[in-house]
Amino acid sequence: MERKIYYYDTDCSGAVYHANYLKYFEEARSEYLEARGLTVKGLLEKGVGFAVRRQEAEYKFPAFYGDTLKIKVWVREFTPYRIVFAYLLHNQEGRLIAKAETDLVCVGRDLKLIELPDEIKAALAVSPA
Repeated sequence: MERKIYYYDTDCSGAVYHANYLKYFEEARSEYLEARGLTVKGLLEKGVGFAVRRQEAEYKFPAFYGDTLKIKVWVREFTPYRIVFAYLLHNQEGRLIAKAETDLVCVGRDLKLIELPDEIKAALAVSPA
């Protein structure tokens, strides 16, 4: 996935505000799932959601207004109840900007833990075409 950096993404120093990377991770996760035939909206309509259990981010170099980030996302692991997404973010020159992981648990409408539905397990087990 690619993400262009706009002025509103930056702080007073001109660099991307650190919390905005969380939005980029979520965008990358959504696109990852959509590439496998799953949408967050569709899952929510079926009563399946995700809650962040843990988020780690290591910032290596700032991104700036006008940069284009290339965000690589993959599933590092999944269990019957969890998915761990990993990310690498590089700028247009190939410089590593950040690396991160998001540990999600699957929850129902009542926000109680549920097992990942079979359609999600199947989608995560194969690469998109």
